[in-house]
Amino acid sequence: MTTALSQPVITSGDLAAQIAQFALEKKAEHVLSIDVHHLTSFTDQFVICSADTHIQVKAIADAIRKNTDHKPIRIEGYEQLNWVLLDYINVIVHIFRTTERNYYNIEKLWADAPKIEFNDDNFTAAN
Repeated sequence: MTTALSQPVITSGDLAAQIAQFALEKKAEHVLSIDVHHLTSFTDQFVICSADTHIQVKAIADAIRKNTDHKPIRIEGYEQLNWVLLDYINVIVHIFRTTERNYYNIEKLWADAPKIEFNDDNFTAAN
């Protein structure tokens, strides 16, 4: 099935998993999806990942943007590359430099939400 704009229909969970895979392919660390659809009305999923350098943050953001069939409606932080946000409406991607991720610790804000940790070997439920 496709939409009027010829983009395939995909669930937010499936899009989050695709994005996580693209991030892992660029060696993103601590890739996590948080299902917030019962807790907020502005999105269904967060995908959060981190990298040690600005160059790697850029590579992850570029890979996600290039490889997904969907286009983000907004991109924030791409100029500084400390915390890049890609807004796909139902999925919001946060790509942090490791120091910024540790500082902001946004996972803690959504502690009650179901999480999935993604790694190269498998996907495992975090809670």
